[in-house]
Amino acid sequence: MLDVIELALRIIGLGLIVLGGFASLISAIGFHRFKNFYLRLHAATIGTIWGCVYPLTGASLLSITLSELGTYRWFIAGASLVAAIIILILAPAGSHAIARGVHKAKIARVQPCIADLLDKDLCG
Repeated sequence: MLDVIELALRIIGLGLIVLGGFASLISAIGFHRFKNFYLRLHAATIGTIWGCVYPLTGASLLSITLSELGTYRWFIAGASLVAAIIILILAPAGSHAIARGVHKAKIARVQPCIADLLDKDLCG
């Protein structure tokens, strides 16, 4: 029974790592292809969330199953999980702060602009 649980954790961990790599690739393509600052910021944030949190969670699950690590496997699992949670909390807040700062400084404009409820002059 324990081998089945370890095998399931290993498969889920490897799947999350592969999914994170795929998400990072898609995010890089989106960052290159998108036209304005806010869309590129969105692509970068998606790359941070999917491309960092998923592989860290996968590494956490994978390290639990690796008996070769000895007692360090619990340290690696805990550190990876804590890092994933910190990134999950701070990445959206950081991208929101960057977007708000750029909007207040009037550096980047959204084209085409339909409505801007924060500043009526930017949408002309």
